[in-house]
Amino acid sequence: MTADETIMTLRALANPERAQQMQRYFKTGPGEYGEGDMFLGIPMPEARKVAKRCEKLSLAETVSLLHSPAHEARMVALLILCRQYQRADVSGKERIYGLYLENTRFINNWDLVDLSARDIVGGHLATRNRERLYSLAASPLIWERRIAVLATFHFLKLDDFSDGLKIARLLLADREDLIHKAVGWMLREIGKRDQSTEEEFLREHYTIMPRTMLRYAIERFPEDLRRSYMDGRV
Repeated sequence: MTADETIMTLRALANPERAQQMQRYFKTGPGEYGEGDMFLGIPMPEARKVAKRCEKLSLAETVSLLHSPAHEARMVALLILCRQYQRADVSGKERIYGLYLENTRFINNWDLVDLSARDIVGGHLATRNRERLYSLAASPLIWERRIAVLATFHFLKLDDFSDGLKIARLLLADREDLIHKAVGWMLREIGKRDQSTEEEFLREHYTIMPRTMLRYAIERFPEDLRRSYMDGRV
């Protein structure tokens, strides 16, 4: 199987009507975050089936697939990389991690980040130096900043909140709504495991947090406590 053959398989599954809906949903218009992205109209379950069939694609062909203008082709490439990362030896994991970070400009929508950053970047850095996370969090590229946030979800599974909270602090003043949502989601996940840790962070920062970030962070709180945070009465 080659990248071109994988794309042919995906094109056979294309649904033009669904593609138009997805292009609106993923904000592909002029000036929007997904400007110019091209969709085939393939739902995620079908993309996962294709990725499973193509999971032995070589790394070179997988990277070629990741460079495709078709959104679902990039999605399948990232699903393949996640599957290959889980099964790779130490040197293979290092190579996949390196290729992932060399190609972040093609991981260029929130769904592509969300399906891959936790397993590849978070998984790789779980037992390694995490300084790269902070350079990603400071990147001018929105997708690299979102990768930094989503990578910490791997650490949360281990009840390791430190890097997530540090990155949340770094991104409090970020201008992008997609970053506000990601940070709020991450804080909410911390709260599901340890609400006192989340609330300690919130009490320090909730008055300056973007409202979207705060709403996501307190989504699971009791109504009266949510209202107190939103009204500034904590």
